[in-house]
Amino acid sequence: GDWGDSLFTGRDVFDEFKLKFPVTLELVIFSQIIAIILGLPAGIIMALRQDTWLDYTIRITSLAGLSLPSFWSATLLLLGGAYFFMWNPELGSFPITEDPWGNLKQFFWPSIMLGYISASTKARMMRSTMLEVLRQDYIRTAKAKGLTQYVVTARHALKNAFIPVITVIGITTALALGGSVVMERVFSMPGLGNFILEGMLARDFPIVQSITLFFAIAVVFVNLLIDISYGWFDPRVRYQ
Repeated sequence: GDWGDSLFTGRDVFDEFKLKFPVTLELVIFSQIIAIILGLPAGIIMALRQDTWLDYTIRITSLAGLSLPSFWSATLLLLGGAYFFMWNPELGSFPITEDPWGNLKQFFWPSIMLGYISASTKARMMRSTMLEVLRQDYIRTAKAKGLTQYVVTARHALKNAFIPVITVIGITTALALGGSVVMERVFSMPGLGNFILEGMLARDFPIVQSITLFFAIAVVFVNLLIDISYGWFDPRVRYQ
């Protein structure tokens, strides 16, 4: 459709959107993959090792991810990565199909940072729901039958504990769109987050209105996918 023209550059907003959307999409996907890989196992470990030093360590680490300002953490990570690892993010656009190495250098640190923030929420929710499930009668019955801890966790506890976490995954994915504004600004990435921020600073209303509308539609779409996925994890939803 017609999204209008930028008041500052005179370019078509939709054409600019098509150029910048892949950057934000890739950042959100990479960060959520990292968040799931880190957050869910961390939550399970905390629940199985409740009130041990491992539980306290992961809880403090996840609390730091939720408490520290994202712009400060991202700036610190950028400076630390450049100083200790000599790894500076590439400036410009580097499609993964054309320049995989440049793409990796561009997305590595912002994906790690955004993934760490999202993983903190997932880990704490996974711990809470896992502890609740492990206290259920059917879990005690499974243990009384002589099943190993792995079988009890993998076959009986994990699937039931995972249902509330699905909602958190949807919420954190939607929040990652908002978090992309900070990450793209700090790491100078040419994505939608940086695009809308520049539009706000320049009072470029067609850009702000169009990208805000897109973010709102994206959040609704993600929540719809999460609601549909409930039926796969909980058959009772399908029967209802």
